[in-house]
Amino acid sequence: MKKGNEQQAVMTGLLIADKSGTFITRHLDWAELQFGGLVGDRHFGVTSKADVRQPMYPRGTEIMNRRQISIVSEEECEEIAAALGIERVAPEWLGANMALKGLERLTALPRGTRMLFPSGAGLVCEGDNEPCVHPGKVIAEQMGNPKLAGKFVKAAWNRRGIVASVERPGIVSAGDEVRILFPDEL
Repeated sequence: MKKGNEQQAVMTGLLIADKSGTFITRHLDWAELQFGGLVGDRHFGVTSKADVRQPMYPRGTEIMNRRQISIVSEEECEEIAAALGIERVAPEWLGANMALKGLERLTALPRGTRMLFPSGAGLVCEGDNEPCVHPGKVIAEQMGNPKLAGKFVKAAWNRRGIVASVERPGIVSAGDEVRILFPDEL
C-alpha cells in the first residue's frame, strides 16, 4: 500500500463483553474508549497476563495489552456464514467489540493501521484475531447444530477480524464513520 493510503468504513455495531459466564457481547449505542480499552469490557486494561498467544513469556507474566478491542467486518462475517453453510454469523457471537462495514479484507490489515473516529478517538491494529473454539461453540448453540463448533476455526481462518489497542481515548458510537489509515511502506 502506498504512503497516505486510506479507506473509509462504518461502525455498524458497538458491543461490550461485560457479563461473566458468556462469550456473547451485547450492543451499545455509544461508549468511552480509554487507554485500557472499552470501559467495562472484560478485556479492559493497559496490561494483561501472558497466555498461550505469547509463548515467549511464562504464563501469567504481566505484559502490554494489545488485545483491548476485537473488531470484525460484516463482509467477513458473511463469508464465515457461507463457509459454515448457515444464514448468518452475528458479530456478538464472535465476542466482537466493533463491527465495521466497508472493509472486505479487515483481517488482512497490517499491524500499525490506524482507525480514527469522529470524536478524535484512535485505535491501532495489533494484528489478526486468530479463530478459537469459543465462537464456534456459540454459533453451534445459536444455530442448534453441534457439528458447527468443530468447523468454525477453518471457516474463520483469515476472516476472524483484528485486535487493536487504544492510541487516543474518546467517545465512539454505533454508526460512526471510521477513517482507516494504512502504515507507510518501508
